Amino acid sequence: MAAAIEVKGLRKSYGDVEAVKGIDLSVGEGTVFALLGPNGAGKTTTVEILEGFRERTAGEVRVMGFDPARRERALRSQIGIVLQSTGVDPYLPVAETVELYRGYYPHPRPLDEVIEVVGLVEKRDSRVNKLSGGQQRRLDVAIALAGDPKLLFLDEPTTGFDPGARRNAWQVVKNLQALGKTIFLTTHYMDEAQYLANLVAVIARGEIVATGPPSSLGGRNVAGTLIRFRAPDGAEGLPQVGAAQASDGMFEVRADDPTRVLHELTSWAVQRGQSLEGLEVTRPTLEDVYLELTGAEEGRT
Repeated sequence: MAAAIEVKGLRKSYGDVEAVKGIDLSVGEGTVFALLGPNGAGKTTTVEILEGFRERTAGEVRVMGFDPARRERALRSQIGIVLQSTGVDPYLPVAETVELYRGYYPHPRPLDEVIEVVGLVEKRDSRVNKLSGGQQRRLDVAIALAGDPKLLFLDEPTTGFDPGARRNAWQVVKNLQALGKTIFLTTHYMDEAQYLANLVAVIARGEIVATGPPSSLGGRNVAGTLIRFRAPDGAEGLPQVGAAQASDGMFEVRADDPTRVLHELTSWAVQRGQSLEGLEVTRPTLEDVYLELTGAEEGRT
């Protein structure tokens, strides 16, 4: 798979403070890539360097084969950017707004197709100030899509959305990927990254601390698989698997090898003709892994 973005040894310093410490990234064409990290981790700095808005201190960066620091027109025509907040004329209708931005590009995407992809067909003649928050966010995506870019940067696209609006926004991203677009996503919502991304990277303290598909990253034994069960009344001789009784009376085990632990527990119960009531097996979620890796740190971006 060809790479839409290649980053090797990227560094960015502000005086004596090194915000980005030699990170490597590779984003394949036609994929959705999510960069996750708390405030102050270097996430925003990294994205702005990729977009060409910030100079790097060291390292190699290629976006669609170009160095973004050169701000070449050939690159600008291939990327679209959806910032956390944008400003458009509130009194223009949706279709006219998108048409206005289409006029800035030599080979724009057809107007009707853009409006359909972002789900604003029924609102094409509505003024911007009459749109809901979620609909205005979809318009932001439509503007970014107007020039038919190959790569889209989506910065916190669903912040402040209600659950229904978030799901609609997710479908828009799925539609964009179906068109063959590459999506570089930043988000604080782990379920969003889990649902949308083919690959995620977690950045903390200026370094990439984990990279992989959301499913495998969430399955890492960072926090260990949690096994919970209720032992039979008066049960003695539980296998030595590190089980401890919780405040609700259930026994809990944090297992790095859950298959072995489950085998020992269930074999013990079967041999005694008893059952482990309420048996639960919970793997670490992407959010569990994220919090473990980042320490939930907060600070300056």
